[in-house]
Amino acid sequence: MRLDIAINKGCEKLKKSKTNSAMLDSELLLSKVINKSREFIILNSKQRINVKDYKHFQELINQRSKGKPIAYLIGKKPFWKYEFKVNDKVLIPRPDTEIVIEQVLNIYRKKNKIHFLDIGFGSGCILLSILKERKDFRATGIDISKHALKVCNINAYKLGVKNRVKLFKSDIDKFSKGKYDLIISNPPYIKKLNLRYLDKEVIRFEPKIALNGGLDGTSEIRKVVKKSSELIKNGGKLILEIAFNQKEEVKQILRNNGFYINSVIKDLAKNDRCIISTKTEK
Repeated sequence: MRLDIAINKGCEKLKKSKTNSAMLDSELLLSKVINKSREFIILNSKQRINVKDYKHFQELINQRSKGKPIAYLIGKKPFWKYEFKVNDKVLIPRPDTEIVIEQVLNIYRKKNKIHFLDIGFGSGCILLSILKERKDFRATGIDISKHALKVCNINAYKLGVKNRVKLFKSDIDKFSKGKYDLIISNPPYIKKLNLRYLDKEVIRFEPKIALNGGLDGTSEIRKVVKKSSELIKNGGKLILEIAFNQKEEVKQILRNNGFYINSVIKDLAKNDRCIISTKTEK
C-alpha cells in the first residue's frame, strides 16, 4: 500500500471517531512507524509501506481513535524550544506551563549562578528547559514517581544537561536536602470531585497522581509551600502554577508560611496561571 493511501485511510478512521486534527495525527503515527519525518512522507507519498508496518500503523490509529493522546502514541511532545520524551506515566507538557520558564528567565536574567529545586518534575520539561537556557544554573528535582524519574533522566541525557541536575524519587514530606535560591512547582491542583469533568483524553489516560489535588484542590499545594518554606533561602523565590480559581486561597497559604506575594501571572487565555512569591521569614 502507498504511504498516501495509508495516511488517508487512517485519517478517515480518526474522523469517524471525531478526533481533532485527524490528518496530522495520521501523518505523525505513520512517521513514527516507518521512522521517517512527516516531510519525507509528504515528499515520498507514492512509496509503499510493508505489511508489518501497516499493521502496526493500524493498531496505533485504533488506539488514537479510542482517545489515547497522540503524544503518548508517538512518545514525545514539543515544549519550549525542545522535544521531550513522554509516556503515560507522566503528564503531557502544556504550552501554558511555559509561563513558569519565562518568569524564571526574566527574574534571573542578570544572575549567572543559582541552584533551584523543582518539586514534582514529571517529564522534566520545566527544569530541563531552564537548564538549557542558563548554562551556569544547577538544579535538583524530586518526584514521587519512579517512572517520572526514569523519563526525566532520559530527557536530561538527551538535552545534555545531566551533569547539572540531581534527581530524586522522594515524597515531598521526606525530602530535606539542600537550600535553594529558587523553588518551582506545578503540583496537582484539580479538586478530586472535578476530575470527572476533565477532557476524556486527560482523565482516561494521564496519570491521576499528577492531577488530583485532593478534596479542595490545594492539599498538594499546601505540602509544596510548607516544604518550600523549609528549603528555600531567605529572599529566595517560589513560583507555583495554580488553577484559574485558586489565586486568593493560595496567596493566603503562602502568607501563612512566610512568603511575600510578588505577582500573579496570567496565561494566554487571561486566566491566573502562576504565583511568584519571596521568602521573607525564617
